[in-house]
Amino acid sequence: MEPSKLTARQQQILSLIETAIRQTGAPPTRAEIAKALGFKSANAAEEHLQALARKGYIQLVSGTSRGIRLKNPDYASALESSRTPYSLSLPGLGQLVLPLVGRVAAGSPILAQEHIEQSYAVQNSLFTQTPDYLLKVRGLSMRDIGILDGDLLAVKSTSDARNGQIVVARLGEEVTVKRFEKNVSGIHLHPENPDFSTIHVSPSDNFQIEGLAVGLIRHQF
Repeated sequence: MEPSKLTARQQQILSLIETAIRQTGAPPTRAEIAKALGFKSANAAEEHLQALARKGYIQLVSGTSRGIRLKNPDYASALESSRTPYSLSLPGLGQLVLPLVGRVAAGSPILAQEHIEQSYAVQNSLFTQTPDYLLKVRGLSMRDIGILDGDLLAVKSTSDARNGQIVVARLGEEVTVKRFEKNVSGIHLHPENPDFSTIHVSPSDNFQIEGLAVGLIRHQF
């Protein structure tokens, strides 16, 4: 019997456990999970661990701070083999575990479970601010500032932006990465590639800022 599907947060925690075991030979403590994911206390981590145990992914062993076991290695192997074969250097547990967002369906939240392709553990020091997720870049409209097709853009969720900032914006049924400008004539989303045109947002458009770019990860294929 296969285990139940995971929420995005549960997948983050499971990925963190797998990373810790793979790199250190031992699972993380509740405190380490809480620190890596920005929880206020270890109790929040414990609640998610209990949910993972109920869904059949892990076993919790009482009496030890690292009493977390992958319940069925086949599940871990299946998760690992289903991931895109990217490789990141992860030197320790002082890191973030971020969901990777692929294609976003129209009208649904950007962090909806069906948009999450996998999770990555990455060092917080890579970013100017703490990001909430990674977005896979599609296209070359931001090429001239070094954001290329296939890059992973680290995004901090917010609905506010200042002129000149790189934003992730939802316009109608599309999610786009552009440089933000707002003036008396309205909102403008500028590309960083002369082959693309500026998007001028009209008052009738369904427009929303989803977040700010705070860093970039480039994969070597």
